[in-house]
Formats: sequence, C-alpha cells, structure tokens
Amino acid sequence: MAIHLVGETIDKARSHYLAETGKLVQLMRGIYVDAGDEVDRTVLAHAVRIARYLYPKAYLSGASAVLLGPTVDGRLFITGPRIQRTRLRALEIIQNKAPIKPSVASAVVADSLGEFPVTVSALRQRFLEAFRMRSEHAASIDAPMRDAIASRLCEEYGGPQAASDAVWALARENDWYKEGEGAEKFLLRRPAVAPARNEAAFDLAVAWHGLRIGTLSHDGFEWRWTQTTEGPELPPVVRQTMPGRLPPFIVSLLPEGWLESVLKDHRDERALLRSGRRYLSNITVAKTRAELASLPADLLSARLADRAMNGLFTGRYAGPGRSDIESDFEHKLAALYASAETPRLSGVQIKAPMYLAADGTLQPSVGLPFTHILKPAGTGAFAALPLVEWIGLALARAVGLPVPETALVAMPDGMSPALLVERFDIRDHPGDTRLLAMEDFCAVLDLAPQEKYTGTIERVARALRALSSAPEEDLLILVRRVLFAWLIADGDMHLKNLALLKTAQAGEKAFRSVRLAPVYDALTTRVFPGLEHDRMALKLGGKDERLRRADFISLATLAGLRVGDANAAMDDVLDRLRAALDSTAVPAPAAQDAAAVALVARTLDLCRSRVTTFE
Repeated sequence: MAIHLVGETIDKARSHYLAETGKLVQLMRGIYVDAGDEVDRTVLAHAVRIARYLYPKAYLSGASAVLLGPTVDGRLFITGPRIQRTRLRALEIIQNKAPIKPSVASAVVADSLGEFPVTVSALRQRFLEAFRMRSEHAASIDAPMRDAIASRLCEEYGGPQAASDAVWALARENDWYKEGEGAEKFLLRRPAVAPARNEAAFDLAVAWHGLRIGTLSHDGFEWRWTQTTEGPELPPVVRQTMPGRLPPFIVSLLPEGWLESVLKDHRDERALLRSGRRYLSNITVAKTRAELASLPADLLSARLADRAMNGLFTGRYAGPGRSDIESDFEHKLAALYASAETPRLSGVQIKAPMYLAADGTLQPSVGLPFTHILKPAGTGAFAALPLVEWIGLALARAVGLPVPETALVAMPDGMSPALLVERFDIRDHPGDTRLLAMEDFCAVLDLAPQEKYTGTIERVARALRALSSAPEEDLLILVRRVLFAWLIADGDMHLKNLALLKTAQAGEKAFRSVRLAPVYDALTTRVFPGLEHDRMALKLGGKDERLRRADFISLATLAGLRVGDANAAMDDVLDRLRAALDSTAVPAPAAQDAAAVALVARTLDLCRSRVTTFE
C-alpha cells in the first residue's frame, strides 16, 4: 500500500511509463497508486502527505490539527492562502483562508513512507477555530476535542482565566471577536478530557541507575513527561517545566554538534532520543522495560589515577585508530555511534565514550560501562587542543578547584595525543549505592542548548544560591571558578560547561546533596586561530572583557558572600596560579612536538600576563 508523488518519490518519466504499462494508477496529476492497491484505503492512509504535496503553503487545522489526519468520514481540514476543496477518491481536502496573523506549530505524521514534519494550527488558534461561525472546520471539532484542547490550554497557562486571556490575545490580532467570546465562555465553564493520539505517537521508558523513573510520551505534536509511581521513592530527576516541551534535563543530554551530525537520524529531538539508549547522568531510555534491564550500569572498574603517570595514560588503548588506506579517524569514531548501545554525549566537541577495564585496557563502551570520556585532537592548528585542555584542568586543580582525573593518551597511527577524562557523575565502586545526576545550567535555567551563551554569571549565582545544599561554599567556588576562567582566558565557560552534581540514596524523596559540579572543559581559547580576541562566554556585571577585582566583589555581594571571604578566595587563586604556572610542564610525548610546545608556552605566558595585570 504505497502512494507515488512525482518529484518526491518517483520521477515524471518513470511514473508515466509505469502508468502506461498498467503498474500504476493515476489519481490526479502527479499522484499515483499501485495498480493492485485498495485505492481508497491507500489515499486515506496518506492523506496528510497528499495534502502537503498539493498545498505546500497550507497547514492542518480544525479536527485534522488534533487528529493529525483525516476525520472518520474522510475529510482533511487545512488552512491556506485561499478557499477551495479537492476530492480524491475517499478523501476530501477542505481548505479555508488563513487569518491575518496565524499561530502555527510543528508536528510529525507517519505513514508507509515514513515520518515527515507538518505544520498545524497552534493550540490557541485551534481552539478559536472551534468557535468559527458557519465553518466546516469548526463543526469538525467535536465536544471531546474541544474539551481536550481546553484542558491543555489551562495546563499551559495555569488556569481557565489565564488561558482565556491568552486565547483572547490571538483573537484580537485576527479580528476574531465572536470566536474569542465563544472560547472564553467554554473555558470558564467546561471540564476537559485527555487529548487524542496519532500513529506517530510513541512512549519511551526512562530509567536512572536502572530504576524506572517515568515515561516520555510524544503524540506527534508535543511531549509529555509522566513520573512513575512504582518502585522506591526517588527525587525528581526530570521535571517538565513547560507543558508540551521536552523536559530541559533530557534536552541537556541530547547530542550536539559533531555527534548530532554523524548520527544516522538526527532530524529532531524525537529521532535523537530513539537513536540511542544510554546517556550521561546514568540515564537510560528505551521502548520497553526489558531493554532497560539489559543495558550495562556505568560503574568505575579502574581508576585513571592508578593508570596514569606524569600526566600520561599508562594503560593500553584499544579504541579506533587511523590508516592512510582505510577511512580516517573521525569516520571510525562516528561508526561507533551506529549502535544504539553506544552512549550519547552532549557538547559540540568530538568525544568518544570509553570503558577503562581493571586490566588497564581502554576501549569504546559499546555494550560496556561508560566510565571515561576521550577527547581526540582536532585538525591543523587545533591538534594540540587536548594538551591545552589538560593544562587548563591541571591549573584548575592547582588553584584548589574540584577537577576530575585526567591524562593524555598516546594515540596510534601518528595521531596527536587525546585527553582522557574520568567521569565524576557515576558510582566509583561496587558497594557505592549513591544515585547521581548532573544537570548543566542550561537545564537548570530552562534554556535551550543554543542559548548557552546568553546567560550571566549573576543568574548562575542566584540559581546556585537557591538550589545548592551548601550555598556559601558553592558560591565561593563559583567566584573562584569565574576568576580562574578569566585569568586563563577561557572563552568557553558557557552554561553547558557549568553544572550541578546531585546525589541521593534510594528511598529518599529529595537530593541530600546538590553541589556545583567539578570543573570540566576548561582551557585557554585565545591561543587558537580566530579566537585571539575571545571574550568571556558569560557576562559579569554586564562585561565580558576588562574584568577587575571590583567586578568579582560585586558578584560576591550579590551572592550574599562576605567581601573579606571573597577577597581571600581571589588572593588564594592568584597565589596558587602564579606558582602553578611556573611548575607546569608539558608531558611527553607532547614535548616532542615543537608546535605543541610553542602553543603551551603561549598559553602559560598569556595566563601569567593576566595574573600580573589583574587588579
């Protein structure tokens, strides 16, 4: 049962030939079905795709915006530039004229040709459409549908009155005053029922440390998070702050940048979530409980500190390499992600999830615990990026900031060394019963990953004050962290590179510990080409350049810290950093690379200059 659309699924010449030979039946210009198909059933099954093909500027409205398909009597309601009707066998496409300022949204529909995006009336417009006078679109929305839309609007806006105000705002923009009146009366007096689902809807079970915590559902239009009531009591790891949107904690786990681009299906959040099962923060996602149970737990089997010496990994690397004949390293690394068992990583930098075994073997964590993160070198001038980041993290440790264990890994095939980082958000021995979750500040502040550079340090401090279980200590650490970023010219300390580390025990309703996470992704960005004038990623006191002690004192005052404590913390960072800059050495074999040594020298000189001039 398939539909053939000229220019999309078949070319014009082939469609004409197959129709001439009796293998296809033409329904109208550009639209064909297989000769042996039950035509009416095929047309109705592909109604939305046909409408999108015929009217690319129109969008689903009326009952079709709710059902994401035709009604039971074969009518598909759309809104576009003009009024018209098109009948195609059992399907009738009814188009009315769009309002002056339409409110639309995106949804997903599935048929035998796969999933595809469609535009639909947004909830407020859909509700107003239900009260249009002498309108087939309005008549198509029956009482249960109106109840479902009203319930959803009340949930989003916080109650019937607020929902009515929001609907009225759209009604006024389009001169839909009668519709606004009808919608208002309905909202203020009618109960609501559950919304409908379509064939593109699906549910995903979500577990944390192997414990089921809830279900993510998508009905083709929006997301819904349902917290489980089964099993031991657990703190709320996932929270849906905005009805209809994917919870920010889940968004923070999704692949970005390079990894998103290499995944086979990365069209949207739905596809990304269904492409993998394992994520940071001990989160697993699957269709069934059996799949969840089959996934390995992330638990340290060996500590990097026991397999490193003088900054170098002393174990055996068994990950992807590079060959002049075979595909390059990046493609080999990408091939790991063909398996849904490979843990997904956020962040735009190329990374690989690894497992460090007890015998010192470092290998990709496909079907194995995910204990370490490998950050390979970039190309060209960015080949020494892992080394510069290793220095940044070593300096952070030297000034007293919490930092995960790190080491440089000698790579095969003449590649530059990679940086290996031990995860701090997983259990570190078999008897460890902690439940850990890391939440970056994009998720904490309910911002999209694309907005990671739009926040301010003050906003981070306010959130940290409200959420930390040791706010005074964490706020002093934040002052140290921000000063350190400024002193080493780190222009990439954005909201996804600051996080909270939460810890609980099974049976606890709340996290017993919520602390600022250890430093990660810290490096001097100004030494790389094109970044010579890189500024702070987040503004402090409205500034991202020329920061002075007074700016940090203002931050401390805003955070409720004593000025004396803030000054003492800053002096300690400055003193420790001066000493560390004089004692930091380039580990071998990086010391054999003249370009890398020169870049390190520039990094240390830049840091010394900023320490010296800080006032």
